Amino acid sequence: MRLSCLLYLTVSCTILSLSPQPILGSELAPFTSDGCSSFPNGTLKQKNLWLKCCQIHDKAYWQGGTRQQRLDSDKALKSCVANTGNPEIAKLMLTGVRVGGSPYWPTSFRWGYGWKFPKTYGKLTIEEENQIEHAWSVYLSNSDINPQK
Repeated sequence: MRLSCLLYLTVSCTILSLSPQPILGSELAPFTSDGCSSFPNGTLKQKNLWLKCCQIHDKAYWQGGTRQQRLDSDKALKSCVANTGNPEIAKLMLTGVRVGGSPYWPTSFRWGYGWKFPKTYGKLTIEEENQIEHAWSVYLSNSDINPQK
């Protein structure tokens, strides 16, 4: 039974990785952020120390894009957290997002989570970029939290 599940998962991931466009629709969900996902947003003394770093990272993950954009986003998260004086935490977070943030996992924090699953790696279309711009402006106009401040 386990072997058949592993084979199914391997074949599914292979097919998804070869697909140039998402298999399902391409309507972007409103932006959401869960902070640092399953990781603390800061230290015990400063509970939201690197929360802004995670919110900026969430924006990139919400919109998705190319493999290089994901790598750049993950490196920016590491740099941002390291700049809070926590370089070891930053390395740990980088490892976590590289493993757990794949667009091939059906999670709420995967790369491209604003799109229906599966949204694989790829250059965003002009239509998708327009949807991102509109949804982001709606989010900013309705939110007290602006991660770009």
